[in-house]
Amino acid sequence: MRLKHFIYSFIIASLFFSCEEDTKANFTLKGSIKGLKKGVVYLQKDGKSRIINLDSVVIKGQSEFTLQTNIKEPILLYLKLDKNDANEYFIPFFADKGITELKTSLKNFSVDAKIIGSRQHVVLEEYLNLMSKFKDKNLDLIKANFEAAKTNDLTTSDSLKKQADRLVKLKYASTINFALNNNDSEVAPYLALYEIPNTNVKFLDSIYENLTEDIKTSYYGKKLGKALKDFEEAKNNLEN
Repeated sequence: MRLKHFIYSFIIASLFFSCEEDTKANFTLKGSIKGLKKGVVYLQKDGKSRIINLDSVVIKGQSEFTLQTNIKEPILLYLKLDKNDANEYFIPFFADKGITELKTSLKNFSVDAKIIGSRQHVVLEEYLNLMSKFKDKNLDLIKANFEAAKTNDLTTSDSLKKQADRLVKLKYASTINFALNNNDSEVAPYLALYEIPNTNVKFLDSIYENLTEDIKTSYYGKKLGKALKDFEEAKNNLEN
């Protein structure tokens, strides 16, 4: 009986430590928000139908914090700040196992963000820098169109609308080209899924087929593959 009891206890202990090891945090975000005195910071990820909180810390006076979670592979996460006011504070970043450092300010929460961490985030920042040029140009067009509308200048307004349409097409083309040129990064299928989902499916298929085998089997690679498969099945059902 003693031997049987010992074996039973050993099995239970083994299972306990095995589960504990599986859920042990392998990602750490070390953050600092200049000027923040009070609030709650959250580490979040996308769920199937909602945002999921992975960890949180209450800020009371200190500007530094540490958030942790367990991730299986590179994935986009969010740092959210809740100050119980009308403003929304979000910073997206690509996370991988290990330590990521994030420093920003309360005044310019997303703009001042400096992130040192995964190689995937380096690629994402390259893309965001590229897109910032399109954002600035679009703001200029919006401002110019507003001025034209005030004087009822329909000719100028129509010209500006055509420029805005061309800008959107150029933005999509640049995103497609960026994804094709970074086929060895998880960022490529992520961009296809979330930045240009309404583009012609042939371009999405080109991005997917151009991915390296490792990226095809990544989290976003598999999601892009499934999305293309679902589209093809829906297309076949309509034709039959």
